Amino acid sequence: MADEALIAVCASTALQNGRRGVRFDVQFRSENAPAFVVRYDDVAVGYLNRCAHIAMELDWAPGEFFEPAGEFLVCATHGAIYDPATGACSGGACAGRGNLRPLTIIERAGTVYWQPDAEARPLPPNFPEPPNPSAEPPPTTPQPSAQQ
Repeated sequence: MADEALIAVCASTALQNGRRGVRFDVQFRSENAPAFVVRYDDVAVGYLNRCAHIAMELDWAPGEFFEPAGEFLVCATHGAIYDPATGACSGGACAGRGNLRPLTIIERAGTVYWQPDAEARPLPPNFPEPPNPSAEPPPTTPQPSAQQ
């Protein structure tokens, strides 16, 4: 593994066991795809942010992937439950039939890195950002009401 192939995602201190994760974007095959890293059982792990049931983002708020007890990753849309250590779906619509797509994550010297692979690559320069479904819509300008 060449160090120049590693992409810094976040500081190690940004991840706590069973708590908020860090989102980042990758090019998966030829599309822009959201991804994330979380810490579980003292290990940083990463996956594409796509439910195995239907390709929807998992987090119920940006970076919120775990259920309240911090033991499982959960799809906010369908309630699918995933083992954070393996990405295997263990409950919900894809139980026993699906997995999250893992990413190679390396933690070294206080930094969490992602190592691209043949399918998940860094975004090329000027690649369009994916839509953020949790972003607030832009403010609208009030329209004058028709008076009679």
